[in-house]
Amino acid sequence: MSIRIAIADDHPMVINGIRNMLSNYPDMEPVGTYVNAEQLLSALQVITPDVLLLDIQLPDKSGDQIVPLITRQYPEIRILIITNFNSSHYLSNMMRLGVHGYLLKTTEEDTLVQAIHAIYNDEIFIDPALREKSVQQPHRVSISNRVVLTLREREVLQLVARGKSNQEIVQELFLSINTVKNYLARIFVKLDVKNRSELTRKALEMGLAE
Repeated sequence: MSIRIAIADDHPMVINGIRNMLSNYPDMEPVGTYVNAEQLLSALQVITPDVLLLDIQLPDKSGDQIVPLITRQYPEIRILIITNFNSSHYLSNMMRLGVHGYLLKTTEEDTLVQAIHAIYNDEIFIDPALREKSVQQPHRVSISNRVVLTLREREVLQLVARGKSNQEIVQELFLSINTVKNYLARIFVKLDVKNRSELTRKALEMGLAE
């Protein structure tokens, strides 16, 4: 079954470039392109894509205005931000609002395809160029007032926020797979999340993935 993809960007060359690229992948189907928020929101009343590639700045609305409207009315749509804003502030804000991914327009084709597949499977995907920045930014909340993590739990959390799998965490921290799973289970409880997507989003939002 094809992944149904909509594209919202105010630059026709960007839209055409992405649409032409997607045509090379039989499991991806462009179902609509829009140059402003009005067109996009009107079209969503008729057709609901699986994945929305969304520019963070459309002429009539910004991302922080559009995303809450979509996540509230169409929670099944996975939103992948495509932007020129190489900023951990914009990244954190969009993740807080509920997007599944954040990519720079300078990203490679393979990374875009990987991101689409990831968020379609309800995972979080952050542009590799922004992952280090997102986990190194200063705290925005006081951890002592919210969540207390051990040093090892923080190390595991940082690796999860960077997109590492359990097996990659095992190799990097020289732990057993069961130990990693136990750490993750404790972190899930402390942050009150149910899966890795929620964990990554909440960690970025709270500034815990330093």
